[in-house]
Amino acid sequence: MKGKEELFSKAVKAGKRTYFFDVKSTKNDEKYITITESKRRFDEGLNRFFYEKHKIFLYKEDFEKVTKGLNDAINYIETGEYPADYYDQPEPRHFDNAEGESHGEIDSAIDKWFDSLDK
Repeated sequence: MKGKEELFSKAVKAGKRTYFFDVKSTKNDEKYITITESKRRFDEGLNRFFYEKHKIFLYKEDFEKVTKGLNDAINYIETGEYPADYYDQPEPRHFDNAEGESHGEIDSAIDKWFDSLDK
């Protein structure tokens, strides 16, 4: 039985960052990609270097949509042109915590709680 077996790995050095593209396989032999951004940082308190890493998992069923989104974003940077379907999509929401709440929703809940203390 195979679990999280690494099948392919590609490191891309880009300035102060290194990106790792790793193809892995689940125990059910389903393949996915992990993309890891690694940056070398210095911890002044410990007086040593360390690597700060950020990782995303990209699953096969999402490849097409993520590739299109990435290509659209790159094309916008290079040309300043929006993709043809740009205005057909819903407004993007960026979530800042595991529960899927944005800062605005949290701030609103905190405001309501403080308001209730005044009553």
